[in-house]
Amino acid sequence: MRFVKIYDTTLRDGAQAEDITFILDDKLRIAKRLDDLGVHYIEGGWPGTNPKDDTFFKAVKTMRFSIAKIAAFGSTRKKGIAAENDQLLKALAAADTEVVTIFGKSWDVHVREALGCSPEENLAMIGDTLAYLRPGTRELFYDAEHFFDGFVADPDYALATLKAAAGSGADCIVLCDTNGGIMPWQLKDIIERVKKEIALPLGIHCHNDNGLGAANSLFAVEMGVDQVQGTINGYGERCGNANLCTIIPNLKIKMGIECISDTQLTRLKEVSRFVDGMANRVPDKHGPYVGESAFAHKGGIHASAVTKNPLTYEHIDPRLVGNEQRILVSDQSGHSNIRLKAKQLGIDLSAEDEKARQLLKNIKEMESKGYQFEGADASFELLVNRAIGRYKPSFRLRGFRTIVERRTGDKEPLSEATIMIDVDGRVEHTAATGNGPVNALDFAIRKALEKFYPELADMRLLDYKVRVITTEDGTAATVRVLIESGDKEDTWETLGVHPNIIQASWNALVDSIEYKLLKDEKKRRAKEGG
Repeated sequence: MRFVKIYDTTLRDGAQAEDITFILDDKLRIAKRLDDLGVHYIEGGWPGTNPKDDTFFKAVKTMRFSIAKIAAFGSTRKKGIAAENDQLLKALAAADTEVVTIFGKSWDVHVREALGCSPEENLAMIGDTLAYLRPGTRELFYDAEHFFDGFVADPDYALATLKAAAGSGADCIVLCDTNGGIMPWQLKDIIERVKKEIALPLGIHCHNDNGLGAANSLFAVEMGVDQVQGTINGYGERCGNANLCTIIPNLKIKMGIECISDTQLTRLKEVSRFVDGMANRVPDKHGPYVGESAFAHKGGIHASAVTKNPLTYEHIDPRLVGNEQRILVSDQSGHSNIRLKAKQLGIDLSAEDEKARQLLKNIKEMESKGYQFEGADASFELLVNRAIGRYKPSFRLRGFRTIVERRTGDKEPLSEATIMIDVDGRVEHTAATGNGPVNALDFAIRKALEKFYPELADMRLLDYKVRVITTEDGTAATVRVLIESGDKEDTWETLGVHPNIIQASWNALVDSIEYKLLKDEKKRRAKEGG
């Protein structure tokens, strides 16, 4: 069976994306997760260009990897300087990695205008650099930067740069679509020509500026390329790099080409979310294979069909990539949506169950008023438990008050919330301040409840969104508040709808707390039962 190696450049190329910065600890933790995923090569950075990368290559030597090899990245020697005197090449050698990847110019435009040298000198720079590194390097890769654009402009010269690398000790030559604009049929013709001229293994490195980064990478594999480069979640400059979260499952599941094991593939979504977290990015809900919505079904006909046979609306079993089927509940839902969603929560609602019919009726009425449960699974779970009589409120509200006061013109407004709650007959009355009325209310309610439920100390509000529902009503409009909360183990979403934004926020906050207590209680019962 054919095998393709995965080369990840998230820590170097991916970190060049706008608004992404990885600190040293982020890079080390991501590297470990990439190894768990089964990635074969991890490009850690460019030694000698910044202290963080130098520190990474020192720190990573203390780590043990099961599969991955660490690669250091660098460029050909500078014009007019011998390779052994180039300070960046010395730093690259000093990094002492198992793999070194060197990039050089393939496009005569870059040779003349970026390097400011002759085509002949560029060829010498490629050859000198690889020959200098070859004796002390276990695996030596050559990235032919801008190769496809260079080939279109001058095929003979572009091929001459590859021959210079091949003749100086490269183990693999990687063809780079650095501007991300090549079309699949162009790529096919060019790779066919390269294979006639170059006997070494080939790799592919695509960017996504034309939206075809992953597709071109897969097409290159179909043409016989042995190594695929890319980044987790497609991070990278401009429109990003080829997305390994799309490439890997397509290789393995769709093309039948081995790259990582079946077990490693089930970690794909987990790794995708982890890297998003390290990058402080909100995960793409609609991302292929790993997105929350990748296997989500909203229409009643769809939900009914997948309960009978998931293949009707799912191109793979989501468990293969660590994802799961989700049934969304909305005003487009049918009874099958409600039943299947409840079943996923461990609740059996038969088709003839009056509670199921009433629940669907209530949901449709609520959604007509602005509720949207498809983005708030935690609020839906609470709604189902209330409908079947399993819900026992953890506390009752006696009353709350919020005040926003600006005492002088040169100071920020003061926000304060007071709250009175009842927990099993015990009344708690507390107050708190915050940087807004909702923030103050959040602090006040948790301050009041933590003495009864200390586990709430682990809970945090992660995101807060407000959407105006009835825009025609102006400042009197109904609003939908969506809150994302989390603890050390999970995240969940709740919502509230009301013409008063404070009341809508209160409803979402209460659901968030109730869900936290409900899930912790379920875990306790499961542990005791086990």
